Order: sequence, then structure tokens, then C-alpha cells
Amino acid sequence: MKKRKLGNLEVSALGFGCMGLSYGYGSATDQQQAINLIRTAVERGVTFFDTAEVYGPFTNEELVGEALAPFRDQVAIATKFGFKPAPSTGSGMAGSTVGRSISSRLLMRHSNASRLVS
Repeated sequence: MKKRKLGNLEVSALGFGCMGLSYGYGSATDQQQAINLIRTAVERGVTFFDTAEVYGPFTNEELVGEALAPFRDQVAIATKFGFKPAPSTGSGMAGSTVGRSISSRLLMRHSNASRLVS
């Protein structure tokens, strides 16, 4: 797998956008199947994964964190945060929650925070 430099961080040229595993494209993928898929990607050389707190919300980050826990020193995870679901519909975004996001990251429970890209 070819590599790319993102500042001081070296990652695979091919990244894995994980949104569709739990959000946005119909029903969520079975959790164990999604974990297996992410781990297979690592075994094939992918080291750059993308998620966000809004995918689910929160369930995609938790899934990605769990799947990548055994590889925490070998991968980088990009995430987006600072959003809050709109109270009237439960969808869409309203307001910033950056402080809460940073302090309660589900993803960080499983991942190496020093290789987290936000």
C-alpha cells in the first residue's frame, strides 16, 4: 500500500470512510460484520479511517474505536465533532458542543488519542 504524509503523520494513500457502516445509506451493517470489514482493511494495509460523532450519532465512532482497538498503534482516525442533533427533529445540526465532545469521546476509549486527527 502506498503511503502519504499528512503533516508529520504518515498514512495509507487509501483511506476508509466508515460512515456508511452505521449511518446514511440505509440500515446499519451488522456490528460484527462491520468490525470484521474494518479489521480486514487494516490487514490489507489501510491505516487511515474516517468517522464523526454525527454518524449515528456516536455509534459510528464507537464501532470504529472497537474495531481498531487491536491496531491502535498502527492506524490514524480522522473524526469530526462539535455538533448537536436539532432538538425538534432529532436530525440536522444545531449548536456547538466542542467541549463536551473532547471530554467524552467514545472513540478515545479504544484508540490512541495521539494518532487521532480532528
